Amino acid sequence: MHAVRDRCAWSQQITHRDLVPYLIEESHEVIDAVESGTRDDLREELGDLLWQVLFHAAIAAQDPDDPFDIDDVARTLTEKMVRRHPHVFAGEVAETPEQVLVHWNAAKAAEKRTRRSVLDGVPRGMPALALAQKLAGRAAGVGVTVAPTEAVPPASEAELGDALLALVATARAEGWDAERALRERLRVLEDEVRAAEAGS
Repeated sequence: MHAVRDRCAWSQQITHRDLVPYLIEESHEVIDAVESGTRDDLREELGDLLWQVLFHAAIAAQDPDDPFDIDDVARTLTEKMVRRHPHVFAGEVAETPEQVLVHWNAAKAAEKRTRRSVLDGVPRGMPALALAQKLAGRAAGVGVTVAPTEAVPPASEAELGDALLALVATARAEGWDAERALRERLRVLEDEVRAAEAGS
């Protein structure tokens, strides 16, 4: 990475912002490899994703005001994972996945004490459907519920996929943008959550 950053004319000009589309693409290629690829595909795509991390770290290392490198990234990650796994590194006990989550969430809450809302820290750049699932969970945590469909609920993930695809087909037939519609509804949900937090 250092050689590429130092000697490749294209790479020398790249910024963190320039890399974002590639990071998104490489992340989706990893997902594709997990869901329908071979072991060789997964190995290759994980390497491509790792390259993005190395590239960002190389750019960060050249920052004149606040440089950090890949070793700093790894050190920060290691410290966080040790804090979030006290049942592995600090003598706490967690024998079930649920008990592990208790430790994880307690450590995460302690790290994020400056957050004022359950919505803080949720990346708004997530695809709308993933964002909806995340926000619905956070909303439920403060007592704001999203009513499930009144139609017959899907009985499996496959049926859920069918139902979602049917909704997208309906949107397309009506000339609506399904992604925009969901994002706009999520903004309303966020307002409801913030109102609930202000009232508590």
